[in-house]
Amino acid sequence: MMFESTSEKIKKGISIALRCVGKNITLPTLEYVLLIINKNTLTIRATNLSIGTEVIIAIKSDSSETLAIRGDILFSFLSNIINDEKIVCEKRGELFIIKTKNSTATLKTFPYDDFPTLPRIESEEKNTLPVTTFVDGIKAVLFSASLSESKPEISSVYIYKEENNLVFVSTDSFRLAEKKIILKKTISFNPIIIPQKNAIELVKIFENQNGDVLVNTSENQCSFECGGVYITTRLISGIFPDYAQIIPKQEETSIIVLRQDLLSSLKLSNTFSDKLNQAEFEVSDKQFIVSAKNSDVGEQVSNVDATVEGKPITVVVNQKYISDVFQSISSDSISLSFFGTQKPIIFRGISDSSFMYLVMPMNR
Repeated sequence: MMFESTSEKIKKGISIALRCVGKNITLPTLEYVLLIINKNTLTIRATNLSIGTEVIIAIKSDSSETLAIRGDILFSFLSNIINDEKIVCEKRGELFIIKTKNSTATLKTFPYDDFPTLPRIESEEKNTLPVTTFVDGIKAVLFSASLSESKPEISSVYIYKEENNLVFVSTDSFRLAEKKIILKKTISFNPIIIPQKNAIELVKIFENQNGDVLVNTSENQCSFECGGVYITTRLISGIFPDYAQIIPKQEETSIIVLRQDLLSSLKLSNTFSDKLNQAEFEVSDKQFIVSAKNSDVGEQVSNVDATVEGKPITVVVNQKYISDVFQSISSDSISLSFFGTQKPIIFRGISDSSFMYLVMPMNR
């Protein structure tokens, strides 16, 4: 016997590791998951060189062994047996054998000599913060990051400290999302820029964790450690845009609408919007109108109940960009601030000023 455990514990660890498995023609070992057994501890390691993880699991074992296997095959096998069923694992030559009460699986093992070690970042500044703070901050802005990697600094999430807030920002140059979360204790936090793809994986891995996450940063790498899971990610070395200079100050028009009313009107306009996803916002005296027109389909107009202050204004927006924000604003009412026909529109939740979303209008 190499080790004993339960199917659920191993499956959970493998599922986390699989998020960091990579494909590399020159380094095929990255396609595999590394299992490191050291007496009563199992370490599951995977990396694609941009992001890597180690998951540490307590097991019953009296041996030491290292092997590389197809993690996806092991996960699929464990997913089809009873949760928390006892499993016994052993290695025979080049084979890895998993036994349950009624089933046995045999997996090939692979050479692991070239499997990379994960960098251990030991910075002078060791910061801990609630893992929910970290996850919620990234989730709030992630949708606004650029999908193109031609400009890595905006295909990313920027995180920095401002007074007693940890600030999360992303932009694709047409829109920008910012989330400020109040820190309950003082930390010293160097600004970091995390690639969007890696930020997605960080959220998926940590969103069900509790407690604090330990954050260590270096010039090119950042590590996160929480609940037996260690993750390291490369950082973008570029400079995030100085976005403060594009946030307008002098508001010309503002409206307050119910979140559900605005969402419903956008869903209706989506049916009639053109290939550019254009919708028109028209604000007049005590009236807010959302409309869309498509020469091939027709047009649609919605009158939305709103509290209006300021000058009449009409702007064309990408309705998809507006619809995206509802995942990050949970307030029952939303404020829209207009600063001119060719200037950004700013969205905020009435009951939550910690989140700000800026959208550039489209040309007519």
